[in-house]
Amino acid sequence: MEFSELIKTATVENVLLSRPGLPAVRGTLCITSHHLLLSSCPRGDLELWLLIRNVDAVEKRFCGSSGTITLRCKDLQVLQLEIPGMEECLNIASSIEALSSVDSVMMMYPFFYRPASLRLQQGWHRFTLESFFQQLSSQTSQWRPPPPPRDFSACPSYPPAVIVPAAVGDDTVAKAARFRQGGRFPVLSYFHPKNGTALLRSSQPLTGPNRRRCREDEKLLGTILDEGERGFIIDTRSAQAAKQARMSGGGTEPKSCYPQWRRLHRALDRGRPLQESFIRLVEACSDPSLSMDRWLARLDSSRWLGHVKAALSTACLAAQCLDREDCKVLVHGAEGTDTTLLVTALAQLILDPSCRSLEGFQALLQREWIEAGHPFHLRCARSAASHGRGKQEAPLFLLFLDCVWQLSRQFPFSLEFGEQLLLTLFDNAYASSFGTFLCSSEKERSLCRVKESTHSLWDWLNQPEERHKYLNPLYSHNPLVIWPSVEPQSIQLWQGLFLRWIRPSQHLDEAWEEIQRLVEGNNSSIKEKRLSQSLPEPTAGTESGR
Repeated sequence: MEFSELIKTATVENVLLSRPGLPAVRGTLCITSHHLLLSSCPRGDLELWLLIRNVDAVEKRFCGSSGTITLRCKDLQVLQLEIPGMEECLNIASSIEALSSVDSVMMMYPFFYRPASLRLQQGWHRFTLESFFQQLSSQTSQWRPPPPPRDFSACPSYPPAVIVPAAVGDDTVAKAARFRQGGRFPVLSYFHPKNGTALLRSSQPLTGPNRRRCREDEKLLGTILDEGERGFIIDTRSAQAAKQARMSGGGTEPKSCYPQWRRLHRALDRGRPLQESFIRLVEACSDPSLSMDRWLARLDSSRWLGHVKAALSTACLAAQCLDREDCKVLVHGAEGTDTTLLVTALAQLILDPSCRSLEGFQALLQREWIEAGHPFHLRCARSAASHGRGKQEAPLFLLFLDCVWQLSRQFPFSLEFGEQLLLTLFDNAYASSFGTFLCSSEKERSLCRVKESTHSLWDWLNQPEERHKYLNPLYSHNPLVIWPSVEPQSIQLWQGLFLRWIRPSQHLDEAWEEIQRLVEGNNSSIKEKRLSQSLPEPTAGTESGR
C-alpha cells in the first residue's frame, strides 16, 4: 500500500482553523503521509503540525458549498477546519480517516522519523535488565535471571530474560509457565532493600473448575518464602470475578496448595468499564454549558476519580505489606498485563526514592510497562472520542500517569520530574514520533525491528536541551517512603491534562518558569558563596589582591 493512494486531496487553500482559546487562523492546508499542516496567509507561518495518528475521530458538517471538519484528537485536543468546497471537504475528511486508521506498525511515523540530533539504535539500551540485575545482585543473592530463550515460546508477552528465584531451576520455571495464563509465571518486580522483601507479578493460575494443581508453580512460590514466613497474594479482581474465571479455566491459588500465602482481593476495573469512565469524564470536561452543580454531578458519575483512588489504595496495600509487614507480595489479576502492572509500578514509586528521579522513573516505565508486556498497541489504539469503539482499548497507562500526578501534587518536593513529563508520556503513548510505545510486547517489537528502525523516546528526552523541560525545580531528594492520602478530598481532577486544551495555561506556565528561574538563581548564589568561602585569602602583590 502507498500512502499516496489514501490521499484524495493533498492541498486546499483558504482553510480556516479554529481552536478553543486561540484566535482563528486562515491559511493553506496540506496533507502528507503522516502529518496535517496548515500555514497561515499571508505570512506563511506554520500554525499547525499535527501527527495524523493523533486523530481519534473525524466529524463532518456541511453548509451550502463549504464544509466543516472537526478533528477530535487522542491527546484530547479539538480542532475545527472550515474548508471551501464540498468535494474538497469530503476528500480531506476521507484522507484523514484513512491515514489515521492505518494499523500496520511498520507503516507508522516512527519508522520514517529521522531527527538530526539522534542516531538509530543509540538510546535503546539505556535501561537494561542487566543494569537492574547488577544493582540487585549487590543487595542479595536470592535471585537470578534465567538464560535468555531462543524464542518467546514460554511466554510471548515477557522479555527474553526475567528475574526468578536462584533456588529454582529452568525446568521448574518452564513447567510453572504452562500453569499461568499466557505463560506469565511469577517473576521479580522489585526487591525492597530495607528488609529484603520482594514484590512479584504474574498472571492468574489455570486451576479451572477441577482445581488443577502445578507442583512446579507451588515450588516456585514456596521457595520465595522462608520456613514460617507468610506472603500476600493481591488479586486485582473481585472474589466473585476470580470465582467466575475458574469456570473458564482460570482461577486463584488454592489455600491448601499455597499454605504460606494469604490472598487479598482488591477489585480494579479495566477494559470497557475503565474506557467508558474515561469517555464520560472527557465529555463532561468538553461541555462548556454545564453549571457547577451539573459539572460536579457529571464528574462524580464518570467514576474516574474513584478509579484513581482504588489504584492508589491497592498500591499502598502492596507497599505496606512489603515495608511494614515485612512480607513478600505477589500481584496478579487475570492476564497480568494491565492492573497488575499498575499496582507494581505505583508501589515502587511509593517505596523507592530512586524511581522518583527522572532517569529512575524512565527505567521503571521501561521495566514495568513496556518490557513487562502492557499491550500499548491495543489499549491505546483509540482515545476518548472514537466512534468505532473496540473491545481492547482501555486507558490503564493514563490511569497510572494520573496516579503519579496525584503523588506529585501531594509530595511536590519528592519527584524530580514535573507535570510536563507526564503529559508528554500520555501524548506519546497514543501517537508518537518514537518507537518506545509501539507494539504490545518485546516479541512484537523484535519481529517489527523497532529497536533497529526507530528512535527511542528516552534518547530524545535525555538530551540536555530537552531534559530541563521535564525537571521539577522544587525537587529535593527524599529517602523516605511517601504514603499518599486517598481520602476523597485528597484526590483531585488532573486539570493539566483533562482541561489542557480548554483552559489556557499561560499564567501557570509563566509561574513555573519564574519558580525555576528563582530556584536556579538561588542555587547559583549558594554555589558562589560556598566557592568564595573555600578560596584562600588573596595576598598582597597578587593580581587578585590589587
